[in-house]
Amino acid sequence: MAAQYIDFLTLKYLLDKVHGLPSLLQLERYQDHNMESMELFLDAVKEFSDRELFPFFREMDQFPAEFREGEVMVHKQVGVIMKKGGEMGLICGPFDYEIGGLQLPFIVHTAAMYVMDAANNHLPGHLTLTLGAAELITHFGNSDLKETYISKMLSGEWGGTMCLTEPDAGSSLSDITTKAIPQQKGYHLIKGQKIFISGGDYPYVENIVHLVLARIEGAPAGTKGISLFVVPKLRLEGGELVKNDVSTLADFEKMGQRGFATTHLGFGDHNNCRGWLVGEAHQGLKYMFQMMNDARIGVGRGAGAIAMAAYQASLAYARERTQGRKLRSSGKKDPMEKPCLIIEHPDVRRMLLLQKTIAEGSLGLILLAAKYHDLALAKKDSETKKKYEYLLEIITPIVKTYPSEAGARAVSNGLQVLGGYGFCSDYILQQYYRDIRIYSIYEGTTGIQSQDLLGRKVLMDNGKALEFLLNEIHTTITEAIAMDSLIPYAKILGDKIKLIQEVTAYLMPIAKQGDYERFLADATVFMEFMGNLVLGWVWLDIALKAESDLRAKDKTYSTPFYQSKIHAMKFYFKYKLIKTNALADIIMHKDGLTLKAGGDYF
Repeated sequence: MAAQYIDFLTLKYLLDKVHGLPSLLQLERYQDHNMESMELFLDAVKEFSDRELFPFFREMDQFPAEFREGEVMVHKQVGVIMKKGGEMGLICGPFDYEIGGLQLPFIVHTAAMYVMDAANNHLPGHLTLTLGAAELITHFGNSDLKETYISKMLSGEWGGTMCLTEPDAGSSLSDITTKAIPQQKGYHLIKGQKIFISGGDYPYVENIVHLVLARIEGAPAGTKGISLFVVPKLRLEGGELVKNDVSTLADFEKMGQRGFATTHLGFGDHNNCRGWLVGEAHQGLKYMFQMMNDARIGVGRGAGAIAMAAYQASLAYARERTQGRKLRSSGKKDPMEKPCLIIEHPDVRRMLLLQKTIAEGSLGLILLAAKYHDLALAKKDSETKKKYEYLLEIITPIVKTYPSEAGARAVSNGLQVLGGYGFCSDYILQQYYRDIRIYSIYEGTTGIQSQDLLGRKVLMDNGKALEFLLNEIHTTITEAIAMDSLIPYAKILGDKIKLIQEVTAYLMPIAKQGDYERFLADATVFMEFMGNLVLGWVWLDIALKAESDLRAKDKTYSTPFYQSKIHAMKFYFKYKLIKTNALADIIMHKDGLTLKAGGDYF
């Protein structure tokens, strides 16, 4: 029996029917691929995940990464995923043919990584970090850097990381102190420390290539003085790999995702750490953030995948566990009746449906962002390209945040389904609960994502990105109104668009007055408001496609499958979308209770 950590049928449905992968494959960039080859690729990833990832999930938690004698020891499956990931094209997939890539649609690559994240979230990060580091070198590095590093990284022979955070500079990157001292031979000497470096050290690759933010001596203060460097663990000298004065100082012991090493790295303890400048000096932060969209989509993808896996686990438990008896019309239970499965109880079904709508809705949202990425990359017309670039910009902080925050609540509900057993290590839910907690912190915390959404993305180009997003939502509403059964839900979502306009009309004058502390004080509430609303749109779109397929008597999927999507949309509208009104009231409340003016109050 196949491992139950993902609803693979729903994944394929969202790709094919909801997000229109067949149409995407008609674009010039992707025309060498077809639906058959994409399905074969995803089937191979699923089979690999069943065999090499999921069986080791709990073992990697029980025997976590360990710092020993200056080295980090990790599970042997890290070596397997780097080797096989390279062979299967899981690192090089989205890259251009010219540099050894497959030009896979990002939506397909995202789906593949989602499958692996759901199977074992401790492993795929090694691939995606290497991909991200290679992508930075590809976009901004000179020919020597590309020739030296790219092929080895895309094959999985060498790993890669991103090194941003420092002991005294977390999210405030303007405060980093890692130095880069220019040398006459064309490299810089790097000196400093970086913390929370995921996949920062492990023994199953020949080398690890760190992309490091540092400040060249004499550079301007703040973010304008930050540059980006390639700093390998081992550097090439005369065709041989030699130590590059990069040391692992510690591995953080975490409450979750314990099999994925998170290291504290030292650079230049012996004044012999060499780094090579990527692109122009003082442009490092700009380069890093040009790649950040993919990284943040990846965080949302990982959280959404854990929510999906937890849903599958709690659903399986609810279908096997007997407890209690159904209430009869008299309101009394019959003690002589056999206990029923807990999935028969309405409150358990409510918790399961909450998990389902968050998990599947998050997957729909993640794939939507990946589709925008593909369209922005592949479209030739400048106006169309701009539209999808803006849509990607405004939706990315939501994609990173909603699956992370709502996904954690969904996993908590799954743990509750198991009752006391959910709190015990005998069952897998407690591990999902611990593992998912990091995702609202990765790649910028929820507060930072929220300030980015409201303070940058909503304001960008005089609200053009938000206008594009509302137009997309309005298109779905117009199509749904054409179906009698969906009219009530289309109208509800239409009212929510008016609510967005009301909230932004309230906030914009505050921003124009320059009172940015007040403007952004409830940015996280605004993020929750927008996240709930955007998921409502995602679910209406899924229900619209399902209703269309039912009417067309499409037999690709079963009638109960289509009906389950429509039912999930209705559940989401009743239990989640309705909460946007209360969130709007909070945002537009006149009291600025979190501002310090008037007293400390702690």
